[in-house]
Amino acid sequence: MRILLSAAVAGVAVFHTVPAQRPTTRSESVLVRFVFDGDTIDVATVGRVRLLGIDAPEIGRGLDTPAPFAREARARLSALVLHRWVRLEYEGATTDAYHRRLAYVTTEDGQFVNAVLVSEGLARVSARTPLARLRELQRAEAGAQASRRGMWGSAPPSRRRVILAGRKPPGLLSSTSRSDMPSATRRTTRKQML
Repeated sequence: MRILLSAAVAGVAVFHTVPAQRPTTRSESVLVRFVFDGDTIDVATVGRVRLLGIDAPEIGRGLDTPAPFAREARARLSALVLHRWVRLEYEGATTDAYHRRLAYVTTEDGQFVNAVLVSEGLARVSARTPLARLRELQRAEAGAQASRRGMWGSAPPSRRRVILAGRKPPGLLSSTSRSDMPSATRRTTRKQML
Protein backbone atom coordinates (compact mmCIF):
# COMPACT_ATOMS: atom_id res chain seq x y z
CA MET A 1 0.00 0.00 0.00
CA ARG A 2 2.85 2.39 0.89
CA ILE A 3 4.56 1.63 -2.39
CA LEU A 4 1.39 2.43 -4.30
CA LEU A 5 0.94 5.68 -2.36
CA SER A 6 4.60 6.64 -2.92
CA ALA A 7 4.29 5.93 -6.65
CA ALA A 8 1.13 8.04 -6.85
CA VAL A 9 2.79 10.98 -5.05
CA ALA A 10 5.87 10.73 -7.28
CA GLY A 11 3.69 10.59 -10.38
CA VAL A 12 1.78 13.70 -9.34
CA ALA A 13 5.05 15.53 -8.58
CA VAL A 14 6.48 14.68 -11.99
CA PHE A 15 3.24 15.65 -13.70
CA HIS A 16 3.28 19.10 -12.04
CA THR A 17 6.96 19.86 -12.62
CA VAL A 18 7.19 18.86 -16.28
CA PRO A 19 5.32 21.40 -18.41
CA ALA A 20 2.88 19.84 -20.80
CA GLN A 21 3.86 20.43 -24.39
CA ARG A 22 1.14 22.57 -25.81
CA PRO A 23 0.66 22.18 -29.51
CA THR A 24 1.92 25.03 -31.64
CA THR A 25 0.10 26.04 -34.78
CA ARG A 26 2.05 27.38 -37.71
CA SER A 27 0.72 29.91 -40.17
CA GLU A 28 1.16 29.99 -43.91
CA SER A 29 3.76 32.47 -45.16
CA VAL A 30 2.75 36.04 -44.34
CA LEU A 31 4.34 39.36 -45.33
CA VAL A 32 5.79 41.72 -42.72
CA ARG A 33 4.67 45.26 -43.55
CA PHE A 34 6.16 47.30 -40.70
CA VAL A 35 8.46 47.00 -37.68
CA PHE A 36 7.31 49.06 -34.67
CA ASP A 37 10.17 48.21 -32.32
CA GLY A 38 12.49 45.34 -31.44
CA ASP A 39 9.67 42.92 -30.59
CA THR A 40 6.53 44.09 -32.44
CA ILE A 41 5.77 43.86 -36.16
CA ASP A 42 2.78 44.43 -38.43
CA VAL A 43 1.92 41.48 -40.63
CA ALA A 44 -0.41 41.46 -43.63
CA THR A 45 -3.71 39.65 -42.92
CA VAL A 46 -2.83 39.31 -39.21
CA GLY A 47 -2.13 42.80 -37.84
CA ARG A 48 0.24 43.53 -34.97
CA VAL A 49 2.32 40.63 -33.74
CA ARG A 50 4.40 40.62 -30.56
CA LEU A 51 7.34 38.19 -30.61
CA LEU A 52 6.53 35.51 -28.06
CA GLY A 53 8.79 34.96 -25.05
CA ILE A 54 11.10 37.97 -25.51
CA ASP A 55 11.23 41.63 -24.58
CA ALA A 56 13.30 44.23 -26.44
CA PRO A 57 14.18 47.69 -25.07
CA GLU A 58 11.46 50.29 -25.61
CA ILE A 59 11.81 52.85 -28.41
CA GLY A 60 10.05 55.66 -26.56
CA ARG A 61 7.42 57.88 -28.09
CA GLY A 62 7.09 61.66 -28.16
CA LEU A 63 9.58 63.20 -25.75
CA ASP A 64 10.59 59.86 -24.23
CA THR A 65 14.19 58.90 -24.81
CA PRO A 66 14.70 55.44 -26.28
CA ALA A 67 16.21 52.84 -23.97
CA PRO A 68 19.75 51.71 -24.78
CA PHE A 69 19.77 49.22 -27.66
CA ALA A 70 16.16 50.01 -28.62
CA ARG A 71 17.12 51.44 -32.03
CA GLU A 72 19.60 48.63 -32.64
CA ALA A 73 16.95 46.02 -31.83
CA ARG A 74 14.44 47.62 -34.22
CA ALA A 75 17.07 47.93 -36.96
CA ARG A 76 18.07 44.27 -36.58
CA LEU A 77 14.46 43.08 -36.59
CA SER A 78 13.85 45.20 -39.69
CA ALA A 79 16.88 43.67 -41.41
CA LEU A 80 15.60 40.18 -40.62
CA VAL A 81 11.91 40.47 -41.52
CA LEU A 82 10.78 43.81 -43.02
CA HIS A 83 9.10 43.30 -46.43
CA ARG A 84 9.85 39.58 -46.23
CA TRP A 85 7.72 36.47 -45.93
CA VAL A 86 7.72 34.80 -42.52
CA ARG A 87 5.82 32.08 -40.71
CA LEU A 88 4.18 32.63 -37.35
CA GLU A 89 3.94 29.93 -34.71
CA TYR A 90 1.26 30.38 -32.07
CA GLU A 91 1.37 28.72 -28.68
CA GLY A 92 -0.97 29.09 -25.72
CA ALA A 93 -2.65 32.50 -25.40
CA THR A 94 -2.91 34.08 -28.82
CA THR A 95 -3.17 37.75 -27.77
CA ASP A 96 -1.73 40.02 -25.10
CA ALA A 97 -3.28 42.87 -23.10
CA TYR A 98 -2.80 45.23 -26.08
CA HIS A 99 -4.61 42.86 -28.48
CA ARG A 100 -1.42 41.97 -30.35
CA ARG A 101 -1.03 38.41 -31.58
CA LEU A 102 1.68 36.49 -29.72
CA ALA A 103 3.87 34.34 -31.93
CA TYR A 104 7.28 32.94 -32.66
CA VAL A 105 8.56 34.31 -35.97
CA THR A 106 10.54 32.16 -38.40
CA THR A 107 11.97 33.38 -41.70
CA GLU A 108 11.53 31.43 -44.90
CA ASP A 109 15.11 30.16 -44.62
CA GLY A 110 14.38 28.77 -41.13
CA GLN A 111 15.88 31.42 -38.85
CA PHE A 112 14.10 31.61 -35.49
CA VAL A 113 13.90 35.42 -35.24
CA ASN A 114 13.04 35.52 -31.51
CA ALA A 115 16.23 33.58 -30.67
CA VAL A 116 18.38 35.61 -33.08
CA LEU A 117 17.48 38.85 -31.27
CA VAL A 118 18.13 37.29 -27.87
CA SER A 119 21.44 35.70 -28.94
CA GLU A 120 22.68 39.08 -30.22
CA GLY A 121 21.84 40.74 -26.89
CA LEU A 122 19.11 42.92 -28.41
CA ALA A 123 16.27 41.35 -26.39
CA ARG A 124 15.89 39.34 -23.22
CA VAL A 125 13.77 36.32 -22.35
CA SER A 126 10.51 37.39 -20.72
CA ALA A 127 8.35 34.27 -20.71
CA ARG A 128 5.87 34.25 -17.86
CA THR A 129 4.60 30.75 -18.55
CA PRO A 130 6.35 27.59 -19.74
CA LEU A 131 6.81 27.69 -23.51
CA ALA A 132 7.80 24.96 -25.94
CA ARG A 133 10.84 26.96 -27.14
CA LEU A 134 11.76 28.50 -23.77
CA ARG A 135 14.95 26.46 -23.36
CA GLU A 136 16.16 27.52 -26.82
CA LEU A 137 15.59 31.16 -25.87
CA GLN A 138 17.32 30.70 -22.50
CA ARG A 139 20.36 29.11 -24.18
CA ALA A 140 20.53 32.06 -26.60
CA GLU A 141 20.37 34.52 -23.69
CA ALA A 142 23.06 32.65 -21.73
CA GLY A 143 25.31 32.78 -24.81
CA ALA A 144 24.77 36.52 -25.24
CA GLN A 145 25.52 37.13 -21.56
CA ALA A 146 28.65 34.98 -21.61
CA SER A 147 29.93 36.77 -24.72
CA ARG A 148 28.77 40.19 -23.43
CA ARG A 149 26.86 40.92 -26.63
CA GLY A 150 24.41 43.79 -26.93
CA MET A 151 22.71 44.84 -23.70
CA TRP A 152 24.88 42.40 -21.74
CA GLY A 153 28.02 44.31 -22.75
CA SER A 154 28.67 48.03 -22.76
CA ALA A 155 26.79 51.04 -24.14
CA PRO A 156 25.44 50.93 -27.71
CA PRO A 157 28.00 52.04 -30.35
CA SER A 158 26.21 55.35 -31.05
CA ARG A 159 26.24 56.35 -27.35
CA ARG A 160 29.80 55.07 -26.86
CA ARG A 161 31.12 57.49 -29.53
CA VAL A 162 29.35 60.45 -27.90
CA ILE A 163 30.65 59.57 -24.42
CA LEU A 164 34.20 59.10 -25.72
CA ALA A 165 34.01 62.49 -27.45
CA GLY A 166 33.33 64.09 -24.06
CA ARG A 167 29.70 65.04 -24.70
CA LYS A 168 26.67 63.75 -22.89
CA PRO A 169 24.40 61.48 -24.92
CA PRO A 170 21.10 63.05 -25.96
CA GLY A 171 18.38 62.53 -23.40
CA LEU A 172 20.60 62.55 -20.33
CA LEU A 173 19.69 65.28 -17.89
CA SER A 174 22.35 67.77 -16.98
CA SER A 175 22.96 69.04 -13.48
CA THR A 176 22.48 72.56 -14.90
CA SER A 177 18.94 73.87 -14.64
CA ARG A 178 17.27 75.60 -17.57
CA SER A 179 17.36 78.97 -15.77
CA ASP A 180 21.18 78.73 -15.58
CA MET A 181 21.47 78.37 -19.36
CA PRO A 182 22.00 81.33 -21.67
CA SER A 183 18.75 82.41 -23.35
CA ALA A 184 19.96 81.32 -26.82
CA THR A 185 20.56 77.80 -25.50
CA ARG A 186 17.14 77.74 -23.83
CA ARG A 187 15.48 78.69 -27.14
CA THR A 188 17.44 76.02 -29.01
CA THR A 189 16.58 73.40 -26.42
CA ARG A 190 12.89 74.40 -26.49
CA LYS A 191 12.84 74.12 -30.32
CA GLN A 192 14.51 70.72 -30.19
CA MET A 193 11.89 69.44 -27.75
CA LEU A 194 9.02 70.42 -30.07
